[in-house]
Amino acid sequence: MSSSTTPSPSAFFSSSTSRFHVSLPNRAVFAVPDGAGVGIECRSGAVWITLDRDPRDIVLGPGERFESSEHRRVLVSALESSCISVSDAQPAALPNPASRAQARARSPWRLALHGLSPA
Repeated sequence: MSSSTTPSPSAFFSSSTSRFHVSLPNRAVFAVPDGAGVGIECRSGAVWITLDRDPRDIVLGPGERFESSEHRRVLVSALESSCISVSDAQPAALPNPASRAQARARSPWRLALHGLSPA
């Protein structure tokens, strides 16, 4: 199966617990845009978790859990047919938008928007 397969959340969502289950076919990828305060539990199979700008390799098997405290994108890749639970791990403060805008203004990659790249 191609890695572009879109996983479908199971018809199991509970607003009272902020938890839902996702079935992932082999090699499928599930993305969490902002992982701060998010918990991911492997219910079956095996998944590989990567965070933007984080060198760690995190592999979960059945019953194992990962909780992120960073405001980073989280990618969950199925190493085999798997099921995960995604939930709120803890409340997380939102990043300061002004700080993020200032950091973008200083970044040499801001030029990419204009078809330029840093030297």
